[in-house]
Amino acid sequence: MRTRTRDTSENGYHFMSGLLRLESERNLANISRATGVNDQALQHFMSESPWSGEAVIEQVQVEVAARAELASGGMLLLDESGEVKGGTHTVGAARQYLGSVGKVELGQVGVFVALAKGPYWSWVDGELYLPEIWFSAEYAERRTRVGLPTERCFATKAELGLQLIERVRAHQVPFEAIGCDAFYGRDGAFRAELEGRQLEYMADIPANLRVYLTEPVIGLPTNVKGRPAIHERVLSPKAQRVDQLRTDPATRWQSVTVRPTERGCLTADFAARRVWTVWQDASEQFHVRQEWLVIRRDADRTCSYSLSNAPTNRPLASLAARKSQRFFVEAAIRDAKSDLGWDECQTIKFRAWHHQLALTILASWFIAETKLDWSVEYARDPALFDYYQVEVLPALSVANVRSLLRAVLPLPQLSTAQAVDLVIQHLDNRVRSRRSRLKNRSGP
Repeated sequence: MRTRTRDTSENGYHFMSGLLRLESERNLANISRATGVNDQALQHFMSESPWSGEAVIEQVQVEVAARAELASGGMLLLDESGEVKGGTHTVGAARQYLGSVGKVELGQVGVFVALAKGPYWSWVDGELYLPEIWFSAEYAERRTRVGLPTERCFATKAELGLQLIERVRAHQVPFEAIGCDAFYGRDGAFRAELEGRQLEYMADIPANLRVYLTEPVIGLPTNVKGRPAIHERVLSPKAQRVDQLRTDPATRWQSVTVRPTERGCLTADFAARRVWTVWQDASEQFHVRQEWLVIRRDADRTCSYSLSNAPTNRPLASLAARKSQRFFVEAAIRDAKSDLGWDECQTIKFRAWHHQLALTILASWFIAETKLDWSVEYARDPALFDYYQVEVLPALSVANVRSLLRAVLPLPQLSTAQAVDLVIQHLDNRVRSRRSRLKNRSGP
């Protein structure tokens, strides 16, 4: 975290220390108070200082690649996370769909990749999604105000996801497949792009996605009245929704124990069928591919669906294990929000968002590496399996590591005078903020 003139790593240490030790309200003001760092210095470090967040993320990826425990069996999981925002002054804020609230709201969306293997997972990269309106002429002043780099241009979430995957590959982070949710999985062009880059995927899809049970025939319809058709279409066979195939007699279900867990064995019913999918590119050219359709049915009879380009001889148990890995990216995002304060530290500028991302990834990797080191240094006593009569002993959790940190590095307790000064400072900041808003509304 060096700039050309200064070493700012101490501020980074204190910020990450605050993320890991504070229980809630991990904003810059509270982190500065808890760690004894000047508030303005920390604000400058996050929003203005030119240290490279990309370099921090690259270093994390290099360290991940160096861990022998992660050399095989890992899965790279692509997902996004949206946060509601109170105004459009925050970089990337616009009315858009936010999965966290399940509807269109004014908010900000980030695209992330996490590496998962068994009980270990960590964010390894991310990027801010900028809606197309942010590159319009009317947003020119706003782009300048939030410090958006001039070379940044519009990219879809799928395009950002591909960029992240390639950055991770460039630093040789080991993974055997890509996992993603239905937003990315339903995109035939995205799946084809992964295939073209020789990347195996297990992509969730919505229940209403249509597939074909035999190879589709593409062509111009000949039985249309009037002028001859000029646009190709699928002539045969008839497409079927994937949720209709769960009751199809040819869909053969098998109970698969995916993995042992602390709550018992994770077992569900799985079925896999070879299907054909069709998608059109920007020039309306049809593309046909054969893929695996993998269906999971849980005890409550709910089903989820995925498409995969795994080899045709891949066993069902392996497909089932791949499909069940998305739990870990959801856990990574949940941990980043609940335990690492991702949604609590409000940032407005582009640089501040990327700095927060870099330090959150670093904190996430610190947790994962601590769990790995703990498992190596403190091997499981075989007698405990018999004592507890279980197949799996729990690994350290994020909360466990944070508790250990708070014990080793306890947070300071405020004196009465310090508490009074903090309240006065808070009230002063509120008054100044209100005066600034009123001044901005009144205009010149």
